[in-house]
Amino acid sequence: MKKQILFLLLLTSIHIHATSPIQGLLERIDKGASRKFVIEQVKSDKDFFELDRQKGKVVVRGNNYVSIATGINWYLKYHAGIHLCWNNMQAKLPDSLPPVPEKERHDTDLKYRYNLNYCTYSYTMAFWDWERWEKEIDWMALHGINLPLSIVGTGSVWRNVLSRLGYSKEEVNEFVAGPAFQAWWLMNNLEGWGGPNPDQWYSHQEQLQKRILKRMREYGIEPVLPGYSGMIPANAKEKLGLDVADPGKWCGYRRPAFLQPSDKNFRRIARLYYKEMTRLYGKANYYSMDPFHEGGNTKGVDLDAAGKSIRDAMKEANPQAVWVAQAWGACPYDNMIKNLPEGDMIVLDLYSESRPQWGDPASAWYRKQGFGRHGWIYCMLLNFGGNVGLYGKMEHVIDEFYKARESAFGGTLQGVGLTMEGSENNPVMYELLCELPWHGRRISKDQWLKSYLKARYGKTTPQTVEAWLKLSNTIYNSPNASTQQGTHESVFCARPSLEAYQVSSWSEMKDYYAPADIIRAAGKMIEAAEEFRGNNNFEYDLIDVVRQAVAEKGRLVYPIVVSAYKAADKQLFEAASARFLELIELQDKLLGTRREFRLGTWTNYARNMGETDAQKDLYEWNARVQITTWGNRTAANEGGLHDYAHKEWNGLLRDFYYMRWKAYFDELRSTLNGNAPKETDFYTLEENWAGQHNPYSAEPEGDATDIAKEVYGKITDK
Repeated sequence: MKKQILFLLLLTSIHIHATSPIQGLLERIDKGASRKFVIEQVKSDKDFFELDRQKGKVVVRGNNYVSIATGINWYLKYHAGIHLCWNNMQAKLPDSLPPVPEKERHDTDLKYRYNLNYCTYSYTMAFWDWERWEKEIDWMALHGINLPLSIVGTGSVWRNVLSRLGYSKEEVNEFVAGPAFQAWWLMNNLEGWGGPNPDQWYSHQEQLQKRILKRMREYGIEPVLPGYSGMIPANAKEKLGLDVADPGKWCGYRRPAFLQPSDKNFRRIARLYYKEMTRLYGKANYYSMDPFHEGGNTKGVDLDAAGKSIRDAMKEANPQAVWVAQAWGACPYDNMIKNLPEGDMIVLDLYSESRPQWGDPASAWYRKQGFGRHGWIYCMLLNFGGNVGLYGKMEHVIDEFYKARESAFGGTLQGVGLTMEGSENNPVMYELLCELPWHGRRISKDQWLKSYLKARYGKTTPQTVEAWLKLSNTIYNSPNASTQQGTHESVFCARPSLEAYQVSSWSEMKDYYAPADIIRAAGKMIEAAEEFRGNNNFEYDLIDVVRQAVAEKGRLVYPIVVSAYKAADKQLFEAASARFLELIELQDKLLGTRREFRLGTWTNYARNMGETDAQKDLYEWNARVQITTWGNRTAANEGGLHDYAHKEWNGLLRDFYYMRWKAYFDELRSTLNGNAPKETDFYTLEENWAGQHNPYSAEPEGDATDIAKEVYGKITDK
């Protein structure tokens, strides 16, 4: 009888082998940490993790590696006061871990926790190396992510396919976009911009993707690879005689063509594509396809046939595969997906917090039938363009999640997702979204926030709680109906004018909080600063909140500059414009204290990816152009893309935004003095800066706490 019981226990509970990815994860967090935990894998029909204790050790059990990693993260946050974040993935664990008072279980009936947007790969990840990727994949596992988009190295797939179709090396490089613009190429928005890419780039990305996928698969994370969406070079009709539709232009760029599903070559080219994708990166169970993304013209296309052809080609490559599509604007078109079999598609409701499409009649993008029979994922977009700035709809994200779960469309809800255009910002919002599936009942925003702060800083003080409650009820409380595209943009980053307000062309900004509240919240963080000196998470937040306060001060000073100019008050204009420029310099100095806010971190990643000077210069040019003009003169000015990916970063503020505003103020000053100066050509100034290669350091300068105090004092003493 005892032998039978032992055998049954072995069937249901497996202690993780010492060489498992969980051991590697724990050792990367803190050397020796794997010896402090007992890890158990237990079969279950739903994802779960349990925290328990056994002979003085912490037990973490779950049904798979991702669930177990999620449990480890939960324990570290809520029992050990250790918050692992994208910029802080290591921690010194105590010799004796705090015990788990009683067994604690969390489970979820939501199958998927999705991560990443195509744009994230360009706005944040374009130049990452394996060291940075390794941290990110660990972060995903710790936060329960089991379904991330994975597009690195797709250029090699297309290079091989097009070569098979008769394209020369030069012609391939006219099609494949540069490193910082891969997202919009793979979403069928443009061709070639940012290239041509050297052979080294293809091989580098190919090898990097293989390492990324190997680690994901070790964890049991299912990568979503780019599938064949019908995209083909715009010249395919002339070169190959294919029957194609012209989707038109996107922000001044020519889009790739769309291969008509009636063309007998559709299946042939799709087979070539999946053969190369599988040869390089293995077969995937999930593929991402987004034809006609963001306004692509569908005239002359049988959408029903197109959807079926895309789905059938994927199924031929892997009968188990599922199509993952982004719901953005009218895409995916109802006529394209309505006749596809149930279970063959998952739709990412990309902007659930502001423009949900799952069936909420209050939404501007309301779909009466939601996504029909197809499963869908509740996603938070949060960030546009990788812009820096505090922002969120903290309480609304919680409420809308439960609203969706309890609605008539809750039956097809299959998970939650992070679909930010740029990451490495607003960690509080990502943490909130990732936790939602694991709470058994509705959570209180204020109570959750207090628990988060204790986990993030290791303890709380009255000042930190007051600061964050203030922030959560103001800047992190964007109105429910707002469709504002991310953060309330800093006027420092706007192209100078007398009507500067929003920075990017599509931000839809509207004032919804008082700047003084943010400045007061920053003051509370300053009051608490000495108690948290040297605390990485606190000092990151301190700099970020004070940065926001400086930006708010700039927004208060700017109207004075405008009013003084319009009143021809030279003395006031001189004082106000000087103060505005001083604020830019103060913000630059403040942000120099942290690697995360330094231009050099971005440009050095880019240069380090190259091997020769020419390669390094190309990658740096990609990095600089993306965050400034974004495109050529037509795309930047007429297409509206300039400053879409603006950043409040040390170095960029001093050498780029300051330069633009000073040139503009000089022009206004000359006019006030009775001259007729030539109107500033901002694109020329921007293009000149983007083409330079002066180095920027990624190393922090100065003490974060001391400089935060100094800068805060200087924005509040006048």
